[in-house]
Amino acid sequence: MKIALTKKQPWKKWTAITTFTLLMAYAGYSVSGKAIKSVDLNQLSFQTVARGDLDIYTNAYGEFSSAKERLLTAPALGKVSEILVRPGTKVTPETVILHLANPRLVQEVNAANGQLAQQLAQREAFKYEQQSERLNYQGRIADIEAEIEKAQLELSVNENLMDLGVSSKIELQRAKLAVKQQSRRLGFEKKKYKQFIEMQGHQLTQRDITITQQQAQVNLLEQQLDDMKVKAGINGSLQTLEIELGQSVQLGQSLAKVGSDKELIARLRLPQNQADQIDINAPVLIDTQKGVIKGHITRIESVVSNGSVLAEAVIDEALTSNARPALSISAQVFVKHQQATTYIKQVPGFRPRSKQSLFVRDQFNTLIQRDVTFGELSQNKLVVTSGLEPNEEIVSSDTQQYSQYHKLNLTE
Repeated sequence: MKIALTKKQPWKKWTAITTFTLLMAYAGYSVSGKAIKSVDLNQLSFQTVARGDLDIYTNAYGEFSSAKERLLTAPALGKVSEILVRPGTKVTPETVILHLANPRLVQEVNAANGQLAQQLAQREAFKYEQQSERLNYQGRIADIEAEIEKAQLELSVNENLMDLGVSSKIELQRAKLAVKQQSRRLGFEKKKYKQFIEMQGHQLTQRDITITQQQAQVNLLEQQLDDMKVKAGINGSLQTLEIELGQSVQLGQSLAKVGSDKELIARLRLPQNQADQIDINAPVLIDTQKGVIKGHITRIESVVSNGSVLAEAVIDEALTSNARPALSISAQVFVKHQQATTYIKQVPGFRPRSKQSLFVRDQFNTLIQRDVTFGELSQNKLVVTSGLEPNEEIVSSDTQQYSQYHKLNLTE
């Protein structure tokens, strides 16, 4: 049996190789054509990379709050009998917010006043009693002084008679003794009178102390009764009212809160990653939507909540017309002064703390795509940490449609 062998045809192999080479060349040509694309210069916007000293500010958000706040509490047990002011109303220190009623307190005030009046009357009566006792002492002293005068008279007579030889010596000695005894008696009586006066003074002081204590009790009760008319105490506005009409309240229970309107502070939430770099007294620029006012940081809390740290800033300038408690605000807080910093102006699409691909213009009027790393954004200036040099030009307009090209040729 004869077997027929097929003869190999080498031209087919070379045809396939040639076809593959042509396809690869076409693909390379196509890719090469896309790698360098021409773009009209007038369709693009550019900005120049700058270098210099830069104050770094961080953005913060928050609200105004009253610098002065006063919590109004119940001065005694009572029931809310009348509410005169509602939250949001402007108030002065003498503005009555509400009335509390307590009949028992009224009764206690009347009883304390009655007891005080009784003690004052008793003090006056006691003063007359003391005066009478002093007169009795003075009468006894006067009697002794009269006895002394009588004894001295007898002594004088006896001395004269003694000179005439009529009186005896014993009579003279008796007269002298009588004068001496009465004189000593007068001295003792005067000492007793002096001590009696001092004792009366102490007794009167004791009664005065009792009256003073009772007066203080009366003043306290009357002040409590007057405080049942709950007053604002400061200039500002009523911020909260925590009770209702007819509600019974306990001593010290919170009733309302009043806050100042003209004296405000800014409560700001600082980014956690920058809060530890901010110093006390750091300058703050506060935007109220009707203007920018200056302030400075006075307090920074150490507790982190939802990625932010609470801080307070005091206002250093006049407030804008819309400033009020609870007004939402934005602010820029000074972080540090950075020297010899590379930066560009912020434009839409450039994100702080990110790495992005940008087109950079070279000396041959070609745009080269380059990776650029950005740092902080401060007052519309974006810090460049790597990828750009000063005086280089970058495309600031949207080039998303050319992101697949590494190079772009500029044409006019």
